[in-house]
Amino acid sequence: MTAYLKNVEVWQESWDRQQEAFLPDREQRFEAMLTAVAAVTGGAAPRLLDLAGGTGSISLRTLTRFPGAQVTVLDQDPVLLTIAESSLAGRATVVGADLGDAGWRAKLPHEGFDAVLTATALHWLPADRIGALYSEIREVLRPGGIFVNADHMPDEGLPEFSERLLDHARVKRNARYESGAATTWADWWARAAADERLAPKVVERQRIYPTSHATEWNPAATWHLDALRAAGFRETGLLWRGGTDAAVLGLS
Repeated sequence: MTAYLKNVEVWQESWDRQQEAFLPDREQRFEAMLTAVAAVTGGAAPRLLDLAGGTGSISLRTLTRFPGAQVTVLDQDPVLLTIAESSLAGRATVVGADLGDAGWRAKLPHEGFDAVLTATALHWLPADRIGALYSEIREVLRPGGIFVNADHMPDEGLPEFSERLLDHARVKRNARYESGAATTWADWWARAAADERLAPKVVERQRIYPTSHATEWNPAATWHLDALRAAGFRETGLLWRGGTDAAVLGLS
C-alpha cells in the first residue's frame, strides 16, 4: 500500500502559492487550456497527459472539471512526484521520466491522448531538444488531439514594454515575499528539505540536478509556433496571452 504524504493538501497549497508569486495569472492560463480540452472532446472525459506536471496542478484541475478523465502526470523531479502521488491518490497515473531522453514515451501507460498540456516547464530544455520533443508529443496524440505549452514567451513587437512589465511584476513579487504573503522558491525547497518524508527525495533531486536546472531559454511565441509546424502539427496558434507569458497550441 502506498504511504501517502502527510498534510499533502498543505504542501500542494504552498506550491501553488509559491508558483502564483511568479505567475499571478496562473489560473487563467489553466482555464484557457482546459477550455481547449473541452472543445476537442465535446465535453466528454478526456485522456490527458500532464507533461512535466510537477505536483499535478493541471491534473487536479482536470479531474475537477472532468471527473471521469483518464489522466497521466509525468515528471522527473522526485519531490514534486511525491506530492503528486499523494495529491492524486490513485485518481491518475504518475510516471517518472526525463524529457531530455526520447525514451520517455515508453513509460506512458498508453498513447492516443486527446490532449497533452504543459506549463512553465519546457524552458529548461535546449532548443534542439524542444523541437524533437514537439514531434514526439504529436506522436502520442490521437488525430485531432491538441498540445498546449504555456510558458514565458515574450512578444517580439514589445521588447521595451515587456521589460517594464517584468520590472513591475518583480516589484510586486518582492513585496509579497517581504510581507510573508508568498514563499520564495529557495525557501520552499528549504522547507521541503526539512520535512521527514520529503528530505530523502530532496537528496535524490540534488543528484538529478547537481547544479539546479540548466539555464532558462525563453524564445518568443513565434519560435514555438514555427517549431510546432516543423514537428507536423497541422494547425498552430496562440491560445492565450498574459503579459510576457503565452500559451501556444498545436492540433495534430
